[in-house]
Amino acid sequence: MSVPDRRAKLDRAHGVLSIRHQCRLLGLSRSGVYRTPQPANDDDLTLMRQIDELFTARPFLGSRRMAWLLSEDGVPINRKRVQRLMRKMGIEALGQIRGMTPYPALPRALQSLGLG
Repeated sequence: MSVPDRRAKLDRAHGVLSIRHQCRLLGLSRSGVYRTPQPANDDDLTLMRQIDELFTARPFLGSRRMAWLLSEDGVPINRKRVQRLMRKMGIEALGQIRGMTPYPALPRALQSLGLG
């Protein structure tokens, strides 16, 4: 059962079970019950549209390059906000994530010693 379905089963006016006990039984967090979710603002919608346009043109761009391109176009935006909006839209960059080796010279050193 999804979270909105479980949240709909919650009865605030129940005489016997408290909200705390109902949340425990339904597997909900109480903070999600008391606080209503905020609707998306217009800024996020326009940014999501721009991110989508950039992503369809270049699907290999990640959040860092996407934030840089948007700031070059005059839209000051944080990389973490781009990441959050990309996650919300369900898109991620196509391509391999480059890993950093802690010892970049180690393979050459082992090869020069005849060990690698």
